Amino acid sequence: MSLPNSSPITRLGSLKSLEDFHALCAKLNIQIPAEALTDAPSPIAEPANITINGKRPGNRIVIHPMEGWDGTTTGGVTDEMRRRWKRFGESGAKTICGAEAMAVRPDGRANPNQLIINEQNKAGIAELLDILKTAHADMYGTADDLVIGFQLTHSGRFCRPVDKQRWESHVAFRHPILDRKFNVTSDAQIMSDADVEDLIAEYVRAARLARDIGADFVDLKHCHGYLLHEFLGAHTRPGKYGGSFENRTRILREIVEGIRADGNPIDFGVRLSLFDKVPHRPDPERSQPGKLGPGIPEDFSHCLPYHYGFGVSQEDPTQIDLSETFAFVEVVKQLGGKVLNTTAGSPYYTPHLQRPASFPPSDGYQPAYDPLVDVERQIQAVREVKARAGDALYVIGSGYTYLQEFLAPVATAVLRGGWADAIGLGRAVLSYPAMLTDAAAGRSLEKKLICRTFSECTTAPRNGLISGCYPLDKFYTQRPEFAQLKELKKKAGL
Repeated sequence: MSLPNSSPITRLGSLKSLEDFHALCAKLNIQIPAEALTDAPSPIAEPANITINGKRPGNRIVIHPMEGWDGTTTGGVTDEMRRRWKRFGESGAKTICGAEAMAVRPDGRANPNQLIINEQNKAGIAELLDILKTAHADMYGTADDLVIGFQLTHSGRFCRPVDKQRWESHVAFRHPILDRKFNVTSDAQIMSDADVEDLIAEYVRAARLARDIGADFVDLKHCHGYLLHEFLGAHTRPGKYGGSFENRTRILREIVEGIRADGNPIDFGVRLSLFDKVPHRPDPERSQPGKLGPGIPEDFSHCLPYHYGFGVSQEDPTQIDLSETFAFVEVVKQLGGKVLNTTAGSPYYTPHLQRPASFPPSDGYQPAYDPLVDVERQIQAVREVKARAGDALYVIGSGYTYLQEFLAPVATAVLRGGWADAIGLGRAVLSYPAMLTDAAAGRSLEKKLICRTFSECTTAPRNGLISGCYPLDKFYTQRPEFAQLKELKKKAGL
């Protein structure tokens, strides 16, 4: 089956066997290992090779942090959150690498209903933690080998703290392409060094709250174009937080130094976009009214050499460059980090890199080639990072949801080959929280619950609706937002 305005794409659901999957990879000239699931003990079910807050995660399954659009307007807890955290606990994953992306202050939210980690919401977050742990212990007998981290974030360029439709961006530098898209029109929107120092203090305060609430570690978010990730690409920024690699990584060092100076022994990790490319857009020549074209790079001829990103070639920003990625991983090691949760690109301007999918969200574009190619990009980049990180960091792989029925065979081969320490899942757990747990235990998968990357979990919040899996989770299909979403998709030609 082919997608509108794109090259033919092989639907993974149409493949009947691992042999078919291997044949497709060979046809695409990509290397993705996959092995049949057997009665032998699964590496997915093996305990982790690292200790975090004195605990050793009981398996290699990780749930990624996800940005909720269903909190209160004061960044507090709701029943939708309680249900999601309970399902995370029931998933069987022994590492919860964030659960919810928590803004360290109100103006750093990506939407007006994002969870904020502050004193006002402390009791609510503690309740979420208890719900998750209790659900896990009820299902699996104990939560003693369950490790939970809180992801701390500031959305930077993508802040919309008051109005779901209005950007209120705080940026590290002026970007010749992204400024137009996100309404950055003045240098006044660039955070000063003093602003950054204040923000670092907020991260230190949030880490103290995380420790008090009971988190095992904090994830200092450096991915997806959010603020700390953007600072990694601040080549053109003057002052102590821009220019040189040392300056562009200074924020992480000062946050960790601040946490330790606060007497806080909490472990920490980083979620890192390993690579990126120049922002993409739908091809206007292959787009029609109500129909998105395939993604193509924005015109970057006016901004070469490309000094506006991280993990991207300055000479040709359509290409990946991992040299600084490797250097940053070394910084995390030297600072005593425990967890490196990997990802790539940004959902706002390179979604095909970050979350390969058959169907685009309403603000995206059709795939220009088989999404399996971008799955392989992440797998291979993580393989290279893991080879350099050694045993000092717990390296978590990402980008697996698109694999669908082949997720467990690929995860098994990746872990057995030492290409990653653990397999992380994000949107896939919204519809089927226990997918990898079932596979590792030899249980048949519930195919009707497997995520097919319809991207409605993104299209909904992009249009001001609460987040969730509308196609497969009956909790959301029965809500009035489902009808609104269907109408939005119809108008967008999706």
